[in-house]
Amino acid sequence: MAAFGNQKGETKLILGLLIFSLIIIVLPALVGELFSPVYKGSGKWVFRWVSGQFLLWAGFQLIAVPLILRQQSFGLLVLLYWFFIGALLFLTIGVYMRRKAFDLLPAASSIRKKEKRTWTPHLLWIGFWVLLAVQLIQAVRMAYADGDDAFYVSVTTTTVNAGTMYRKDAYTGLATTFDARYGLAPFPVWCAFLAKMTGLHPATMAQVALPVVLIGMTYAVFYLVGNRLFPEKNGQSPLFLIFTQLLVLYGGYSFSSSANFMLARTQQGKSVLGNVVIPFLLFLFFVLFRRLQKKEEVPAGLYLLLSVASITGCLCSSLGALLVCVFVGVAGLAGAIAYRRIRILLPLAVCVSPCLVFALVYLVLK
Repeated sequence: MAAFGNQKGETKLILGLLIFSLIIIVLPALVGELFSPVYKGSGKWVFRWVSGQFLLWAGFQLIAVPLILRQQSFGLLVLLYWFFIGALLFLTIGVYMRRKAFDLLPAASSIRKKEKRTWTPHLLWIGFWVLLAVQLIQAVRMAYADGDDAFYVSVTTTTVNAGTMYRKDAYTGLATTFDARYGLAPFPVWCAFLAKMTGLHPATMAQVALPVVLIGMTYAVFYLVGNRLFPEKNGQSPLFLIFTQLLVLYGGYSFSSSANFMLARTQQGKSVLGNVVIPFLLFLFFVLFRRLQKKEEVPAGLYLLLSVASITGCLCSSLGALLVCVFVGVAGLAGAIAYRRIRILLPLAVCVSPCLVFALVYLVLK
């Protein structure tokens, strides 16, 4: 009987990890097809995966916050979020079929010029994957004792078990008043959604499964940044990633450093804000500035993705609304002056308008 119980537990764990992989890897890569015209450089699938996850995050924020303010159940949130995901999948299928129908470019146009091959880039990529594997293994093997997890993981666990959102005290389980500081940035509730759908324990989801994906996503974003910084430079992109990894591995000089947040407090929303959201905004501005430099038309999809990334910043932390607005404002103003395109400030202001709305709601409720 004990052996049967262990086998049943292992089967449940494998099934949960499979569902987790479908939700966190396959699903974002599919809906990321909506943003494929925005980026035409190398690493298209990486871009689709990251941008698709940002779209899913932004949708969760827009659905969850109104329900939390109206004291609705967690089950209703899960139902509405799945409707949102289903609508995105249908939209993705329609857009993909339409693009294929109008794609008349000959196959010869995608042929790349032959370049002299060397072993250096391959060795650098091997070094990058080895260092990444070490970090992922350590993230699974070791659990960092952080005081914030006593709150955030408890919020996730309470949400799954009680079916309420920010209505029970995370420490005692008793009823409590709504706190806008946490309720307007429901990243732990998104973790609860993953735990609910996969059947994994919320603590296992937060401390083991999520860090692997979020660390990988962090380097995926920096890979995209490296492609913008070093276009057509053979071997410099993996070298840039290795240098980034070394900064992360030796960045534990403070509890508040971005490296410490990335490796030790990965599943916390403020870690995602600093290590994923803001670097992705940096990448999007690289893409925007490249188009401005070449005097090309900026596609609406790029502005939409900027808006999606801005909303995701609000999901991760209540401070994200302010940081995103400051980042977009400073970068947009610098680009408008440098490339003499003042008119880009208006669509950029529209992109961060959801952040201003969330900030206003926070001030009213506080």
